[in-house]
Amino acid sequence: MTPRVPDMFELSGSVAVVTGGSRGIGLAIAAGLSRAGASVVIASRKFDACESAAAAIRAETGNPTSAIACHVGRWDDCQNLLDSVVSEYGHCDILVNNAGMSPRYDSLVTVSEEYYDKVTAVNLKGPFRLSALFGDLMAKNGRGSIINVSTIGSLRPGADELVYACAKAGLNALTVGLAEAYGPHVRANAILPGGVATDIAANWPPGMLEEAISGTPMNRIGVPDDFVGAATWLASDASSFVTGTLLRIDGGRYRQTS
Repeated sequence: MTPRVPDMFELSGSVAVVTGGSRGIGLAIAAGLSRAGASVVIASRKFDACESAAAAIRAETGNPTSAIACHVGRWDDCQNLLDSVVSEYGHCDILVNNAGMSPRYDSLVTVSEEYYDKVTAVNLKGPFRLSALFGDLMAKNGRGSIINVSTIGSLRPGADELVYACAKAGLNALTVGLAEAYGPHVRANAILPGGVATDIAANWPPGMLEEAISGTPMNRIGVPDDFVGAATWLASDASSFVTGTLLRIDGGRYRQTS
Protein backbone atom coordinates (compact mmCIF):
# COMPACT_ATOMS: atom_id res chain seq x y z
CA MET A 1 0.00 0.00 0.00
CA THR A 2 1.30 3.47 -0.91
CA PRO A 3 1.66 5.59 2.26
CA ARG A 4 -0.55 8.68 2.41
CA VAL A 5 0.52 12.17 3.31
CA PRO A 6 -0.76 12.80 6.87
CA ASP A 7 -3.93 14.91 6.84
CA MET A 8 -2.20 17.88 8.48
CA PHE A 9 0.20 18.03 5.52
CA GLU A 10 -2.55 17.63 2.94
CA LEU A 11 -2.73 20.50 0.42
CA SER A 12 -5.60 19.33 -1.78
CA GLY A 13 -7.70 22.30 -2.87
CA SER A 14 -4.83 24.72 -2.31
CA VAL A 15 -3.17 26.81 -5.00
CA ALA A 16 0.56 27.48 -4.73
CA VAL A 17 2.70 29.95 -6.68
CA VAL A 18 6.45 29.25 -6.81
CA THR A 19 8.74 31.88 -8.32
CA GLY A 20 12.01 30.66 -9.75
CA GLY A 21 10.20 27.34 -9.92
CA SER A 22 11.66 25.93 -13.12
CA ARG A 23 14.88 24.60 -11.58
CA GLY A 24 16.84 23.97 -8.40
CA ILE A 25 15.20 24.51 -5.03
CA GLY A 26 12.13 26.10 -6.60
CA LEU A 27 11.46 23.13 -8.86
CA ALA A 28 11.90 20.66 -5.98
CA ILE A 29 9.48 22.65 -3.80
CA ALA A 30 6.93 22.98 -6.63
CA ALA A 31 6.98 19.22 -7.19
CA GLY A 32 6.71 18.55 -3.46
CA LEU A 33 3.69 20.82 -3.06
CA SER A 34 2.03 19.11 -6.02
CA ARG A 35 2.67 15.68 -4.47
CA ALA A 36 0.89 16.95 -1.34
CA GLY A 37 -2.15 17.77 -3.49
CA ALA A 38 -1.75 21.45 -4.39
CA SER A 39 -2.37 23.00 -7.77
CA VAL A 40 0.92 24.71 -8.60
CA VAL A 41 1.85 27.74 -10.69
CA ILE A 42 5.50 27.86 -11.76
CA ALA A 43 6.76 31.36 -12.51
CA SER A 44 10.12 32.52 -13.83
CA ARG A 45 11.50 34.72 -16.58
CA LYS A 46 11.61 32.01 -19.28
CA PHE A 47 8.19 30.61 -20.17
CA ASP A 48 9.55 27.54 -21.99
CA ALA A 49 11.50 26.47 -18.92
CA CYS A 50 8.41 26.98 -16.75
CA GLU A 51 6.21 24.97 -19.09
CA SER A 52 8.75 22.14 -19.28
CA ALA A 53 8.87 21.94 -15.48
CA ALA A 54 5.08 22.16 -15.22
CA ALA A 55 4.61 19.37 -17.75
CA ALA A 56 6.99 17.10 -15.83
CA ILE A 57 5.13 17.71 -12.56
CA ARG A 58 1.73 17.17 -14.20
CA ALA A 59 2.97 13.88 -15.63
CA GLU A 60 4.17 12.73 -12.21
CA THR A 61 1.31 13.83 -9.96
CA GLY A 62 -1.67 14.38 -12.25
CA ASN A 63 -2.44 17.63 -10.45
CA PRO A 64 -3.03 20.95 -12.23
CA THR A 65 0.29 22.70 -12.85
CA SER A 66 0.60 25.95 -14.80
CA ALA A 67 3.43 28.03 -16.23
CA ILE A 68 3.54 31.83 -16.24
CA ALA A 69 6.44 34.00 -17.41
CA CYS A 70 7.31 36.59 -14.76
CA HIS A 71 10.32 38.79 -14.06
CA VAL A 72 9.76 39.41 -10.36
CA GLY A 73 11.91 42.54 -10.41
CA ARG A 74 9.25 44.26 -12.54
CA TRP A 75 6.11 45.31 -10.70
CA ASP A 76 3.95 45.08 -13.84
CA ASP A 77 4.98 41.42 -14.15
CA CYS A 78 4.09 40.86 -10.48
CA GLN A 79 0.62 42.29 -11.07
CA ASN A 80 0.21 40.14 -14.19
CA LEU A 81 1.17 37.05 -12.20
CA LEU A 82 -1.49 37.79 -9.59
CA ASP A 83 -4.12 38.53 -12.23
CA SER A 84 -3.29 35.34 -14.17
CA VAL A 85 -3.47 33.15 -11.06
CA VAL A 86 -6.80 34.64 -10.01
CA SER A 87 -8.17 34.30 -13.53
CA GLU A 88 -7.21 30.61 -13.75
CA TYR A 89 -7.76 29.41 -10.19
CA GLY A 90 -9.79 32.11 -8.43
CA HIS A 91 -7.53 32.24 -5.37
CA CYS A 92 -4.04 31.56 -4.03
CA ASP A 93 -3.15 29.97 -0.71
CA ILE A 94 0.63 29.59 -0.87
CA LEU A 95 3.29 31.94 -2.22
CA VAL A 96 6.90 30.76 -2.38
CA ASN A 97 9.26 33.66 -3.13
CA ASN A 98 12.18 31.60 -4.39
CA ALA A 99 13.47 33.56 -7.40
CA GLY A 100 16.97 34.87 -6.76
CA MET A 101 20.26 35.78 -8.37
CA SER A 102 23.81 36.42 -7.20
CA PRO A 103 26.27 37.03 -10.05
CA ARG A 104 29.87 37.08 -8.89
CA TYR A 105 31.93 40.29 -8.92
CA ASP A 106 35.64 41.03 -8.76
CA SER A 107 35.58 43.42 -5.81
CA LEU A 108 33.17 45.68 -3.99
CA VAL A 109 34.46 48.78 -5.73
CA THR A 110 33.70 47.23 -9.13
CA VAL A 111 30.02 46.68 -8.25
CA SER A 112 28.03 48.92 -10.58
CA GLU A 113 24.76 50.64 -9.82
CA GLU A 114 23.14 48.48 -12.50
CA TYR A 115 24.41 45.30 -10.81
CA TYR A 116 23.24 46.49 -7.39
CA ASP A 117 19.78 47.43 -8.65
CA LYS A 118 19.35 44.17 -10.59
CA VAL A 119 20.32 41.90 -7.68
CA THR A 120 18.22 43.88 -5.21
CA ALA A 121 15.22 43.92 -7.57
CA VAL A 122 15.07 40.14 -7.90
CA ASN A 123 15.93 39.24 -4.30
CA LEU A 124 13.98 41.89 -2.38
CA LYS A 125 11.93 44.29 -4.50
CA GLY A 126 10.04 41.47 -6.24
CA PRO A 127 9.27 39.48 -3.09
CA PHE A 128 8.07 42.69 -1.42
CA ARG A 129 5.62 43.43 -4.21
CA LEU A 130 4.44 39.86 -4.64
CA SER A 131 3.96 39.45 -0.88
CA ALA A 132 1.92 42.65 -0.78
CA LEU A 133 -0.28 41.60 -3.69
CA PHE A 134 -0.78 37.97 -2.75
CA GLY A 135 -0.78 38.66 0.99
CA ASP A 136 -3.65 41.10 0.57
CA LEU A 137 -5.56 38.54 -1.50
CA MET A 138 -4.92 35.80 1.06
CA ALA A 139 -5.98 38.02 3.95
CA LYS A 140 -9.26 38.79 2.21
CA ASN A 141 -9.81 35.07 1.68
CA GLY A 142 -9.01 34.33 5.33
CA ARG A 143 -6.04 31.98 4.86
CA GLY A 144 -2.58 31.74 3.36
CA SER A 145 1.11 31.03 3.77
CA ILE A 146 4.02 33.06 2.40
CA ILE A 147 7.38 31.26 2.27
CA ASN A 148 10.47 33.30 1.46
CA VAL A 149 13.66 31.54 0.39
CA SER A 150 16.56 33.49 1.86
CA THR A 151 20.12 32.31 2.69
CA ILE A 152 22.28 31.75 5.74
CA GLY A 153 24.58 34.30 4.09
CA SER A 154 22.07 36.92 5.23
CA LEU A 155 23.16 36.15 8.80
CA ARG A 156 26.91 35.87 8.21
CA PRO A 157 27.57 37.60 4.87
CA GLY A 158 30.80 37.09 3.02
CA ALA A 159 32.60 39.73 0.99
CA ASP A 160 31.99 37.81 -2.23
CA GLU A 161 28.17 37.92 -1.95
CA LEU A 162 27.54 41.16 -0.11
CA VAL A 163 24.88 42.71 -2.37
CA TYR A 164 22.96 39.42 -2.43
CA ALA A 165 23.32 38.99 1.33
CA CYS A 166 22.09 42.53 2.00
CA ALA A 167 19.03 41.94 -0.17
CA LYS A 168 18.31 38.63 1.56
CA ALA A 169 18.74 40.27 4.98
CA GLY A 170 16.03 42.65 3.84
CA LEU A 171 13.95 39.62 2.86
CA ASN A 172 14.35 38.30 6.41
CA ALA A 173 13.07 41.61 7.78
CA LEU A 174 10.21 41.52 5.27
CA THR A 175 9.27 38.05 6.50
CA VAL A 176 9.04 39.16 10.11
CA GLY A 177 7.03 42.26 9.18
CA LEU A 178 4.64 40.32 6.95
CA ALA A 179 3.74 38.05 9.86
CA GLU A 180 2.28 41.07 11.63
CA ALA A 181 0.96 42.85 8.55
CA TYR A 182 -1.21 39.95 7.37
CA GLY A 183 -1.79 37.98 10.57
CA PRO A 184 -3.68 36.24 11.98
CA HIS A 185 -4.94 34.47 8.87
CA VAL A 186 -1.79 34.68 6.72
CA ARG A 187 1.49 33.27 7.97
CA ALA A 188 4.93 34.35 6.73
CA ASN A 189 8.13 32.40 7.24
CA ALA A 190 11.53 32.07 5.60
CA ILE A 191 13.79 29.16 4.72
CA LEU A 192 17.52 29.93 4.95
CA PRO A 193 19.54 27.43 2.89
CA GLY A 194 23.24 26.87 3.28
CA GLY A 195 25.35 25.71 0.34
CA VAL A 196 23.24 23.79 -2.17
CA ALA A 197 24.26 21.63 -5.14
CA THR A 198 22.45 23.39 -7.97
CA ASP A 199 23.62 24.53 -11.41
CA ILE A 200 24.93 27.69 -9.72
CA ALA A 201 27.20 25.60 -7.48
CA ALA A 202 28.68 24.00 -10.59
CA ASN A 203 30.32 27.37 -11.34
CA TRP A 204 31.78 27.92 -7.87
CA PRO A 205 35.48 28.84 -7.86
CA PRO A 206 38.08 26.26 -6.75
CA GLY A 207 37.96 25.54 -3.02
CA MET A 208 34.48 26.97 -2.43
CA LEU A 209 32.81 23.54 -2.22
CA GLU A 210 35.35 22.32 0.32
CA GLU A 211 34.89 25.51 2.33
CA ALA A 212 31.10 25.07 2.28
CA ILE A 213 31.41 21.53 3.63
CA SER A 214 34.04 22.37 6.24
CA GLY A 215 32.56 22.73 9.70
CA THR A 216 29.18 21.34 8.63
CA PRO A 217 28.09 18.48 10.91
CA MET A 218 26.27 16.73 8.05
CA ASN A 219 29.56 16.71 6.10
CA ARG A 220 27.96 17.70 2.81
CA ILE A 221 26.17 20.56 1.11
CA GLY A 222 22.45 20.45 0.50
CA VAL A 223 20.49 19.23 -2.49
CA PRO A 224 17.18 20.74 -3.67
CA ASP A 225 15.09 17.91 -2.20
CA ASP A 226 16.38 18.80 1.28
CA PHE A 227 13.98 21.77 1.29
CA VAL A 228 10.78 20.03 0.22
CA GLY A 229 9.75 18.80 3.68
CA ALA A 230 10.21 22.19 5.32
CA ALA A 231 8.33 23.99 2.55
CA THR A 232 5.44 21.52 2.67
CA TRP A 233 5.30 21.87 6.44
CA LEU A 234 5.26 25.67 6.26
CA ALA A 235 2.60 25.59 3.54
CA SER A 236 0.30 23.25 5.44
CA ASP A 237 -1.80 23.23 8.58
CA ALA A 238 0.97 21.26 10.27
CA SER A 239 2.65 24.62 10.96
CA SER A 240 -0.53 26.53 11.79
CA PHE A 241 1.05 28.27 14.81
CA VAL A 242 4.34 29.13 13.08
CA THR A 243 4.87 32.60 11.65
CA GLY A 244 7.63 35.19 11.52
CA THR A 245 10.24 32.41 11.73
CA LEU A 246 13.59 32.18 9.93
CA LEU A 247 14.32 28.46 9.52
CA ARG A 248 17.96 27.53 8.90
CA ILE A 249 18.43 24.50 6.65
CA ASP A 250 22.20 24.32 6.34
CA GLY A 251 23.29 20.94 7.69
CA GLY A 252 24.07 22.59 11.02
CA ARG A 253 26.82 24.81 9.64
CA TYR A 254 25.52 27.93 11.43
CA ARG A 255 24.28 26.22 14.55
CA GLN A 256 21.90 28.36 16.59
CA THR A 257 22.86 28.82 20.22
CA SER A 258 20.44 31.55 21.29
